Amino acid sequence: MNTMLIHGGTIVNEGRRFQGWILVHGEQIAEIGQGDYNHNLEAAAATQKIDATGKIVIPGAIDAHVHFRDPGLTSKGDMSTESAAAVAGGVTSVLEMPNTVPQTTTLDALARKFDLAEGRMHTNYSFFLGATTDNLAEIKRYECNGGRLVKLFMGSSTGGMLVSDGRALSALFAEFGGVISVHCEDESIIRTNTERYRCETGDDATTSIHPLVRSAEACYVSTARAVELADRYEARLNVCHVTTARELTLFGEGPISQKKITAEVCTPHLWFSADDYARLGNRIKCNPSIKSPADRDALRAGLLSGRLDLVATDHAPHTAAEKSLGYWNAPSGIPSVQHSLPVMFTLAELTELTEEKPLPLELAVEKMCHAPAVRFGLANRGFLRKGYKADITIVDPASSWGVSPENILSKCGWSPWEGVRFRPRVVCTIVGGRIAWDGTRVTDLATGESLTFK
Repeated sequence: MNTMLIHGGTIVNEGRRFQGWILVHGEQIAEIGQGDYNHNLEAAAATQKIDATGKIVIPGAIDAHVHFRDPGLTSKGDMSTESAAAVAGGVTSVLEMPNTVPQTTTLDALARKFDLAEGRMHTNYSFFLGATTDNLAEIKRYECNGGRLVKLFMGSSTGGMLVSDGRALSALFAEFGGVISVHCEDESIIRTNTERYRCETGDDATTSIHPLVRSAEACYVSTARAVELADRYEARLNVCHVTTARELTLFGEGPISQKKITAEVCTPHLWFSADDYARLGNRIKCNPSIKSPADRDALRAGLLSGRLDLVATDHAPHTAAEKSLGYWNAPSGIPSVQHSLPVMFTLAELTELTEEKPLPLELAVEKMCHAPAVRFGLANRGFLRKGYKADITIVDPASSWGVSPENILSKCGWSPWEGVRFRPRVVCTIVGGRIAWDGTRVTDLATGESLTFK
């Protein structure tokens, strides 16, 4: 059995940081120790040694919200290319969304996705089953077979899986026992706004109107409805990509393990604001929209207060040609999985994150690594613990690098972060005890495996 020793680095895990070492047997973490490893004969005899001196060692990040476009939309991205981008960014596990072609709304379509993933994914993976107005029987059959991941669109987005019927929503919240992940935007408000701004701007609309069309009100009204349904039926709810200060009032503070209702925030909404539309246009067009600087700052503060529980990306690649269309025709979505960990580590260094407090590195690890595993009940993932899977990311905090088309691994080949210099650099990503990213290239073997649940 191959043994791997990671030594000399600063381990950041479960709210602590210390200099230490990690011994890996095959796919699992065998031991974690503080200080020097020389006193441990087995660690000293490891067949593969990684010197992490001066580096930071964390659990591999878990992105609970990605769109990898496979099947049916593979001109934008596919399981192989997008999971390669993920490991280059320090992400070791992903939960992928159902708005593909065909939509993942049946167990047969779900099984096909798992078949497509085998031997192609560089990350570990699982897939959401999409809710529709009339597939509750399929969702209940899924739950009976151990299914845990259901995605509900309470506002239409890419793929058109809108569910707005009150009876269908009530039945889902009442009868599904797993976590319901919800895209919250009120469709009637969006349609009214769309009609208004189409009349006002015609074909000359610019992306600056996006947060007016997909407005803060639309988000709040829909999120409030989802929270009310979850409270009424004592359901387990995760609100995806929260974007407004007002929505934060709907969520409680405290540890994620004690919550039935949780809130996710995505890295584009933490980094960009409406001030960036003039410069980046459709490159930052996404649903829900990126909103005001005040909303962005409130989201950053929400991480500190505990109202926001986990950080994801909503990675959603589109081709550059699609994004170059006019505002009304350009699709919504941002490729972001490769840059999520650098974004969060960079934010952790910004003292102006709030007026008084930066984002502690330990908190970034909690929101990106620990919290997704806890919220979705992933077995033996998300922590550096003896007996857990060896999903490990090593970053160099002293190394800065600039985003350019030459180092973007997503198939779409572009990023709204082009020209940004990040620190740190991900220098090694280990998935199941094997190196998936060595700091310069993704290894040929796609070693990701299907995630299991507690």
